[in-house]
Amino acid sequence: MAEEKTIGAIREELKQTADSELAAFLDAYEADGRAGVQALVGQAKKRQEKLAAEIARTENLKIYERKYADYAYICGIDEVGRGPLAGPVVAGAVILPKDCDILYINDSKKLSAKKREELYDVIMDQAVAVGIGMVGPQKIDEINILQATYEAMREAIGKLKPRPTLLLNDAVTIPGVDIDQVPIIKGDAKSISIGAASIVAKVTRDRLMVEYDALMPEYGFASNKGYGSAAHIEALKKYGPSPIHRQSFIGNFI
Repeated sequence: MAEEKTIGAIREELKQTADSELAAFLDAYEADGRAGVQALVGQAKKRQEKLAAEIARTENLKIYERKYADYAYICGIDEVGRGPLAGPVVAGAVILPKDCDILYINDSKKLSAKKREELYDVIMDQAVAVGIGMVGPQKIDEINILQATYEAMREAIGKLKPRPTLLLNDAVTIPGVDIDQVPIIKGDAKSISIGAASIVAKVTRDRLMVEYDALMPEYGFASNKGYGSAAHIEALKKYGPSPIHRQSFIGNFI
């Protein structure tokens, strides 16, 4: 019987209980009168409440996907890396399944690095299609960051199979694309598709900057990801620009 288990064993059981199995845990132990077990039951109920709130939040992220549900393949698009002094601008394009039930997707900036990595794997596993576009520092200097961002987005879209029939974009309308587009201000926090794209783009770029850090450790790219932190600017003044610095961005520092 459930009462025969020690409180320590039940505590460990709760730790191992997946969110989807919390109802069964409560059924097993809610009637156990021991104070320690009731405390664990309370923890399980709080987890259930948090899960219900996250499910509701995720459902709200599908407003645009539901509004345009007649389109066969809805693609979310977002970019990362418009502001850094070094490294590429990276765009992500993601087509999620119509019945997507991935939880915790959000604007990548609102998630921890660990959570982004976890969600990246889930998105890559469950997405209908994922495309990545990337434009490097030299091209950014040549055509400016806005045009480079558009180019990265077009590249990401071009890699998608199947081809999207609607684009949900974070704030912008992408020129040179003959697909219906819906620009959404702060879309990475309002659309599950755009949020997924922001996570894919962010993780891809962050991983690349860690690789650059191994080659050029003096700039601290693993921690600053190319953004203009005080330590990064000091290193730039001390060592000069690296091959991945954007010359058009660093004029004030060297």
